[in-house]
Amino acid sequence: MAITTNLLIDQGSDFQAVIKLYSTPTTPLNLTNYSGVAQLRKSYESTTSTGTFTVAIPVPANGEIYLTMSNSSTAVLKYGRYVYDVLITDTSTGVKTRAVEGIVTVMPSVTR
Repeated sequence: MAITTNLLIDQGSDFQAVIKLYSTPTTPLNLTNYSGVAQLRKSYESTTSTGTFTVAIPVPANGEIYLTMSNSSTAVLKYGRYVYDVLITDTSTGVKTRAVEGIVTVMPSVTR
């Protein structure tokens, strides 16, 4: 079952979020041999993605997933609400798990 984490993105700014996953309430999930993908869509029914996060797992043993999006990518997002999720794959078994999901709010930029 995915955890719910809502995100706020400032349009035109570099974005980074760190999401920590746990196997028990106090033990980080070991993400060794895992990779991840994450997309942003206007709604659950959307057939195309609005944006893609870069997903990194720099220290697999600490259970942290880094989601990033460049300022050029956030600049083209229209302000408003979106949905997203993060799908992780155990590369040794091929098992896919939706680890994170939630709402993304894109805040409009004033300075251009």
